[in-house]
Amino acid sequence: MGFVPGRVNPSRTMVCVNDPLSPDPQWIASSEDTVTLSMQCATHWDGLAHVSYGAGPDGGVLYNGYPASTVTEDGASQLGIHHIRSLVSRGVLLDVARSQGREILEPGYPISPADLDAACRMGGLVVEPGDVVLVRTGQTAHLALPGRPGLAGAEPVRDLVAYTWPTPGLTMATAEWFHAHDVAAVATDTLVLEVYPGESKDLYLPVHLLHLVEMGMTQGQNWFLDELADACAVDGRYDFLLDATPLPFTDALGSPVNPVALR
Repeated sequence: MGFVPGRVNPSRTMVCVNDPLSPDPQWIASSEDTVTLSMQCATHWDGLAHVSYGAGPDGGVLYNGYPASTVTEDGASQLGIHHIRSLVSRGVLLDVARSQGREILEPGYPISPADLDAACRMGGLVVEPGDVVLVRTGQTAHLALPGRPGLAGAEPVRDLVAYTWPTPGLTMATAEWFHAHDVAAVATDTLVLEVYPGESKDLYLPVHLLHLVEMGMTQGQNWFLDELADACAVDGRYDFLLDATPLPFTDALGSPVNPVALR
């Protein structure tokens, strides 16, 4: 799997440092900075225009039948992330790793609907319409081991790829599970969200297509769920108020997010 161009660490640059705002040296001075970042690199949501069936001016389909050509150099004219004005709901943690008595799922482990049901039973959860489901594989603990680059490391991307794939993740069958439970959004603690390598050599990122194009369901990757999972395990409560509202970048294909869980 090739890595997507442009997924680089955020860079912060000073644009002025103690610049005087008056000829009087005793008056006020100002310092400011700017940030350049990738929308889909850190903890983030994917927007509905992030992937499509096909591409080009004469083909390609996004969610709800919008043509892929509505995504241009100016962004997503129809399905930009800014349309999600608020993403606040009941969050539920499905700790698949702990439900199997593990801290980290095996590389390439395919998470099934039965695994999601088992995590619900462990957490005493009934997933309800409108819930935001967070699925923990333990992968972020793997990324944080000493000597690993981590998601915020400075090592070349090729090293990050070698460290993190194959990866556990969601299977195609889980899309039916999420649809049946009418959830609002799904996020995982992995780089890919779905199991990689995938279930079929002929299908590339099929779970992305099922979520974003077929279901119109926002999905998130690179969520750090270990501290939340530890807290849930202590008191046995796996639901919480979740505020994961994306930044309102107009016509963007995704957004970094700093999710907050209140328990």
